Amino acid sequence: MSARIGLIANDGKLGAGELVHDIVRACVQRRLPLVLEKRAAQLIGAESTASTAELARDCDLLLVLGGDGTILQVLHEAGNTLRPILGINLGTLGFLTCVGAAAWPEALDAIAAGTYRCSERTLLEVQVVRGGQAGTRHVALNDAVISRGELSRLIKLNVAVDGATLSEYNADGLIVATPTGSTAYSLSAGGPVLTPESGVLVVTPICPHVLTLRPVIVGARSRIEITPAPGQPDIFMSLDGRDFDRIRAGDLIRITEAPQRLPLAMLPGTSFFEVLRQKLKWSGSAV
Repeated sequence: MSARIGLIANDGKLGAGELVHDIVRACVQRRLPLVLEKRAAQLIGAESTASTAELARDCDLLLVLGGDGTILQVLHEAGNTLRPILGINLGTLGFLTCVGAAAWPEALDAIAAGTYRCSERTLLEVQVVRGGQAGTRHVALNDAVISRGELSRLIKLNVAVDGATLSEYNADGLIVATPTGSTAYSLSAGGPVLTPESGVLVVTPICPHVLTLRPVIVGARSRIEITPAPGQPDIFMSLDGRDFDRIRAGDLIRITEAPQRLPLAMLPGTSFFEVLRQKLKWSGSAV
């Protein structure tokens, strides 16, 4: 029996409606079971009340049309049910999306034949401890970013790994990234590229005042704890680029590896290094 596909589209992307129409028609021809998320249905004048969370619960695979931001949005809307996500890129860089918009027939072929493979991506579990009380646990695919917000000033953050002090960071902020997130904000801040299966996290300072403070790679099972130094005004934390919480004096941010992983679907024969060369335009040694 064919996998039941949930189709989600970013309705703000140029060409999204036309692509939804083409995929729906192709799925009918191939007799692939397809359920449209309500916003994707609206793009072609169809009717659906299905939410992303409902598709994640009821479908075997989520076909997502958009960019990396769309996939991150789907992850956060899906709740606790993590289905394989196959992304078709309607954006620009697109590290998380599997194929370009023109190659959607190849994606459907792989789904129909069951030949796609899943890269199991590490997720962060983030919790704020305030007044001795642990708050709700949240997950992030790319990173947790602690920053100064809109004010032009440095912030001081005390960081410990597995109970041992790492350093006091005097910087614009700090990024804790997964291997997936190593090609996002962390890379822009000077962090290393990590392969998806490397089993590590990277702690990357943003514009540190002390230039010897460099990115540090720690094991994925490490417990990273971050607290504002005494006397700091409120700072801000975001998860995967989404505003999350204002961090107050006395708060503790605890970051660990989440117990679940996100299955990111890829076409057969696709390698991470191929994607890396293409997206970062690594064309060889010629200058």
